[in-house]
Amino acid sequence: MSAFALSPVRPLRPRLLRLSVAASALLAVGFGAGSLWIEAKAALAQVLLERAWSATATVGDRVKPWPWADTWPVARLAIPRLGLHWIVLAGASGRTLAFGPGHVDGTALPGRPGHAVVAGHRDTQFSALREMRLGDTLEIEMPSRAAARYRVTGTSVLDARDVAGLARGDDSLTLITCWPFDALVPGGPLRYVVEAEMEAVAPAAARNGAPVAASRKGTLS
Repeated sequence: MSAFALSPVRPLRPRLLRLSVAASALLAVGFGAGSLWIEAKAALAQVLLERAWSATATVGDRVKPWPWADTWPVARLAIPRLGLHWIVLAGASGRTLAFGPGHVDGTALPGRPGHAVVAGHRDTQFSALREMRLGDTLEIEMPSRAAARYRVTGTSVLDARDVAGLARGDDSLTLITCWPFDALVPGGPLRYVVEAEMEAVAPAAARNGAPVAASRKGTLS
C-alpha cells in the first residue's frame, strides 16, 4: 500500500453534527434578521418623513423627521403615470440620500422660480427614472401646499463633471441619478439626467377651492 494512501474519513459525531447544524441555522437567522432590520428601519423612516412633511405645513418651518437629523422635508415629488411619490429632503449628502431624494444646495427649491435640481440613488427611489418618457408629468407639492407641474423635455447620460453645467435660468426641474442602473459598483463617473420644464402653478388657496389669479405659467386644473 502506498505511503500516501488516504485514511478513511470518520463520520461526524452526532453531538458535533448537531452543533454544526445549529450554528448554521443561527447564522442564517442572523443574516435574515439583519435584512429585516434594514427593511424595518427604511419603513419606519418613511413614516417619520411623512409625519414631518405633514407637520411642516402646520408649523411653517423646518421640521426634522427625528431629533438628530441634519435634514428636513422641502417638497413632495410625484410621477403620476408611475403612481410614485417621495418626500424630497434638504441637501444631497450620502446620509440624506439613504432616506430619499435630496435637493441640491445652491439650486432653486422645487416648485419655486428658477432651476431646481434633485438627486437620488439609482437602486432605490430613483430607479424609476429609467421608466420615464418624454412628455411625462412631474408634480411638486411645496410645504405651503402650493403645487407646480413640470413636463419632461429630455433625458441624457452625462459625465459627473458635466452636471455642474446644467445651470439654467428658466423655471425647470432636473432629476439626477447614477448610471448605468444595473452597474455592479455604485458611484461610477456617469449620471442619468431627466430634465423638465414648469408648466403650471397652483397656490395653496387655489387647491382649497378659493379663486386665485393665474400665474405666468398657468394654473393647475
